[in-house]
Amino acid sequence: MRDGDLLILKSQDVASLLEGRERELMQAVRSAYEAHAAGESSLPHSVFLRFPDGGRNRIIALPAYLGQGFNVAGLKWVSSFPNNLERGLDRASAVLILNSSTTGRPEALIEGALISARRTAASAALAAEHLHGRGREVRAGLVGCGLINLEVTRFLRAVYPEARTFVAYDLDRGRAERFGRKCEEEFGGVDVRVADSLDALLRECSLVSLATTAVEPYISDLSACEPGSTILHVSLRDLSPEVILAADNVVDDVDHVCRAQTSVHLAEQVVGNRDFIRCTLADILRGGAEPRTDPERISVFSPFGLGILDLAVGKLVRDLAAEREAGLVIPAFLNDSASVA
Repeated sequence: MRDGDLLILKSQDVASLLEGRERELMQAVRSAYEAHAAGESSLPHSVFLRFPDGGRNRIIALPAYLGQGFNVAGLKWVSSFPNNLERGLDRASAVLILNSSTTGRPEALIEGALISARRTAASAALAAEHLHGRGREVRAGLVGCGLINLEVTRFLRAVYPEARTFVAYDLDRGRAERFGRKCEEEFGGVDVRVADSLDALLRECSLVSLATTAVEPYISDLSACEPGSTILHVSLRDLSPEVILAADNVVDDVDHVCRAQTSVHLAEQVVGNRDFIRCTLADILRGGAEPRTDPERISVFSPFGLGILDLAVGKLVRDLAAEREAGLVIPAFLNDSASVA
């Protein structure tokens, strides 16, 4: 590509380029977290665009810059329209723009929903690997049967290849059953059972991923969980403040997660401080904090979902596309003539 050209990558391009690269993608996410913790990033707060009807629809802008080997800037523009499911469409759609950190000029326009889902799942699996550990039998529970937990399943299998049984729960049992069949088709040798209730799933699974469209807490009691369980609180608003305050809390970024009425934000409002957050995942990855301080306590990982992760995975996709000459290049997309002052 020449300066001024624009690379466009469709969803099919992204899927093909990332096929079988779960561990590589997890490493990109880990490196992004470590760069952020080292101060090698710029990460403004996400901007939420809501609509006058006050419904659940929203579009979010996540701008970011990531240095330390990445050296890329960009923006994820991601929408969440839950009623799309009734229309036979995906709930979320997104585009990712990558800009040169030298000239600021846009260099790539990439379908972002799959990148967003996989960076989210990679982050959750990375947390599971470090918080839940490897030396124990894993039976994972999946609450919310959509794309995110499908991808969480993919990445948990990369961490725990011996895991064969997953338990799914959704308010719509038919959706859970379809999800189970999809997982079994997608991942050979996997058995997905549908739980009759949320408590039944919590009793059976010591590793649980919450990936729902909940806008306010609905889980106020984790007594069904066995001691030492790990909750991947991906959807951020499932757990009551009381549950959060009783847990061992690990987050991706303290300032980012304590906003937008997340469960962690609600807990902060209850106690007036953030002392209940023990550390960030990056603290653990860099050796500055222990994965667990109490093996009996329930550990909750609440990731706000940082734009730097989209950049890290987007750069990986763009670099792979360059190697394979994938995607569509629009030549001279930008005006190359210098403006006259």
